[in-house]
Amino acid sequence: MWIVLALISVSLIQPMSMANGQIEWIAEHRFAREALTGTYYKVGFDSLNVRFVGSYDTPGCAEDVYVSGDYAYVADGDYGALRVIDVSDPTSPEEVGYYDTSGSAVSVYVSGGYAYVADGYSGLRVIDVSDPTSPEEVGYYDTPGYAWDVYVSGDYAYVADYGALRVIDVSDPTSPEEVGYYDTPSSARGVYVSGDYTYIADGSCLRVIDVSDPTSPEEVGYYDTPSSAWDVYVSGDYAYVADHLAGLRVIDVSDPTSPEEVGYYDTPDLALGVYVSGNYAYVADWYSGLRVIDVSDPTSPEEVGYYDTPGSARGVYVSGGYTYVADGCAGLQIYQFYGMGVAETSTLPDKLVLYHSWPNPFTSYTCIRFAIPQVDGCDKPHVTLSIYDIAGRLIRTLVDDELSPGYHSVEWHADNDVGQKVAQGIYLCELKLQARGLHTRCTSKLIHIR
Repeated sequence: MWIVLALISVSLIQPMSMANGQIEWIAEHRFAREALTGTYYKVGFDSLNVRFVGSYDTPGCAEDVYVSGDYAYVADGDYGALRVIDVSDPTSPEEVGYYDTSGSAVSVYVSGGYAYVADGYSGLRVIDVSDPTSPEEVGYYDTPGYAWDVYVSGDYAYVADYGALRVIDVSDPTSPEEVGYYDTPSSARGVYVSGDYTYIADGSCLRVIDVSDPTSPEEVGYYDTPSSAWDVYVSGDYAYVADHLAGLRVIDVSDPTSPEEVGYYDTPDLALGVYVSGNYAYVADWYSGLRVIDVSDPTSPEEVGYYDTPGSARGVYVSGGYTYVADGCAGLQIYQFYGMGVAETSTLPDKLVLYHSWPNPFTSYTCIRFAIPQVDGCDKPHVTLSIYDIAGRLIRTLVDDELSPGYHSVEWHADNDVGQKVAQGIYLCELKLQARGLHTRCTSKLIHIR
């Protein structure tokens, strides 16, 4: 049972100027967007070959995510924080630690027990995450511009500094030091290092910088993209560029001095992030969510899966068969693409699960997602989903039906069974399953505000 709201379109506004030391983002903050639209933005769960697994609603707006071992590290930009989330059980992510950065926390890269955070006007921050429950900053380098993205290779951190590539020696993480730079002509936003070359998403261009000598970076080639390059991922002979309005661009970089586009896929919205795993490119496509594109033939990319995420997808990372999306004000979202060797029949849940609702707290509505397991000898178990007030009085019955095993969602619009709006406060959501002698239940807390 998938219930989809019509999308409310709020355009992403690019940084308009560097005046007064501020990069302006319009309608990025959850409360600002609510004020603009009269409600929270879309809750859409249309999908193809991709299933929802779990989520964690970070306090800010998740800009980027990096997964290492059992932990997802989220750059939670709105509040300037690094969030460390235990994803050992992807169906139930849980925050175990955080560190409030002094800037905007736009991007994160994890290497050797350290998280390197591109922190906007606060430059590069180095955070010790050897104990994920107690992250601690041990060093920083205040870049001259706006640190937008970071990639770590060996002893060096390469920072896209909105107008420059900064090469920072982090061999001693407690004392980062710039050893080289290259002034790019436009707005360096994305960075990826492969071999002796650094690839920069720089305005409407992919730039290839020779960093064989990190103290003297030198541009050796470039390719003008049709729109505005936001992110880049290099795999083999190809650079995959998230090119904003122009979707995914596939550029042959087998000769770094002469990059050439060989294929593209025009995604539905704004391509902001890209990650390549095997034959697939995973694109964070703003309001159109996660897009999965088959690039086994780079000259003819083809979309083979998607999931219309609840927020605005900005960053994406693939690890262990799961796709992690930094989904703006919807926090961290976790998905699984069937095409990664996971048969659709094997993705049925093995237990009753009531996921974190989103948004929560909420004003006008919240989306409640849940999983119904397969019960031996029963095709469709009886399921009820009910809302109670804090005194235990029944407020609303949202589901009272026999449901097929699988993943479901329903919205509650803060009303009772006769359509009256309820008061603000704390409510309890109860999910119950009955089938062939099996009785099981899950509960969660909902907070209604005005």
